[in-house]
Amino acid sequence: MIGQGGHVTAPSTTTAPRLAPLYAAGFVTAFGANGIAAAVGGEHLELGLTLAWLGLFLALYDVAELVLKPVLGALSDRIGPRPVIVGGLVVFAAASLIGVFGTGPFWLGLARLLQGAGASAFSPASSAAVARLVPAHRRGTYFGRYGSWKGLGYAGGPVIGALVVQFGSTQWLFGILVVMALVTAVAVLVAVEPITPLPRQRATLAVMVRAATDRQFLIPVVVLAVGSAAIGALTGMLPALGTEVGIPLLVSTLAVAVLAVTSSLVQPVAGRLHDAGRLGTGAAGVAGTAAVAAAFLVIAVAPSAVAVFIAALLAGAGVATLTPVAFAHLAGTTPPDRLGRTMGSAELGRETGDAVGPLVVGGVGSAIGLPFGFAAFAVVALVGTLVASRLPSKTAATRDA
Repeated sequence: MIGQGGHVTAPSTTTAPRLAPLYAAGFVTAFGANGIAAAVGGEHLELGLTLAWLGLFLALYDVAELVLKPVLGALSDRIGPRPVIVGGLVVFAAASLIGVFGTGPFWLGLARLLQGAGASAFSPASSAAVARLVPAHRRGTYFGRYGSWKGLGYAGGPVIGALVVQFGSTQWLFGILVVMALVTAVAVLVAVEPITPLPRQRATLAVMVRAATDRQFLIPVVVLAVGSAAIGALTGMLPALGTEVGIPLLVSTLAVAVLAVTSSLVQPVAGRLHDAGRLGTGAAGVAGTAAVAAAFLVIAVAPSAVAVFIAALLAGAGVATLTPVAFAHLAGTTPPDRLGRTMGSAELGRETGDAVGPLVVGGVGSAIGLPFGFAAFAVVALVGTLVASRLPSKTAATRDA
């Protein structure tokens, strides 16, 4: 909050911050990522995309995020989160507009790349804004709500995208994203209060390396990466497992939706428990990663329709338990003037996990069988549990301006 003389003061504990536009921004990035991917994946031949072009198309969004999230997160520290959020949403809308009118692989690829660039701006900046605007003792609650809306975007994106394409076209879906992004940008301008950039100490390369390898940063990011790797692996590999063991595609796809919905429902609860002092940082990390490991072991030992749904519930609850608490820990142990850079780097870690998860399951699975691929990832998750045990047992102390 802005005090007299332009200084940033602690957020008010009596007036709830207006964060709905930030939640909407989280929904837009998740909906855009999964909705377009699912729609184009199902219509790639009609759109003139070969399988190779489809693979490139799907990767462009993530490539842009991997490169730009830390950079644009740091930019939000320098000029404030709100202009970065609005600018990113405008870029996302412009990119989606290319998808409305452009046809052929080049224009669709350009639209996807620029969508990823826009999301790289408003995603970490929104996280930083949440951390700056809410009281320190309620960060878990608000990060839980933010993550819940993102989860709804991931779950609803493929379903809504498929319906829009079935009754309209891919161009209609891009058009919906144009409207969503612009409406959200206006809402951020109107409802989210300006956040004054804090004075920043000059960061040398040595300082940046030291910050990136500090256990207060590295351990929660590893835990977050395990969670996103689990989501990525289950989302991509459950349908493949279903095909191999005779589970109908509709059933395995429904299990993926159960995974996302469970995560969305549990995240706010985990955040509130953390803020109330009933769920410590270390306990959340250990419980979350252990639940993920158990989910993959269930599938590895007894691959069946029942096992798939049990795994979806376990993994969804596990990821939901660790995610808001890890982000609250990062926000609480990062100087406010570096929140954007930290959130961008944390998102980079999650994107890396999202790519590694399917590679582990698919790589081992292609060599010796898909159930063994799930077992291999269970081992990875258990390593994450060991890492999570190094987190503090109590809620992290907060550095406030």
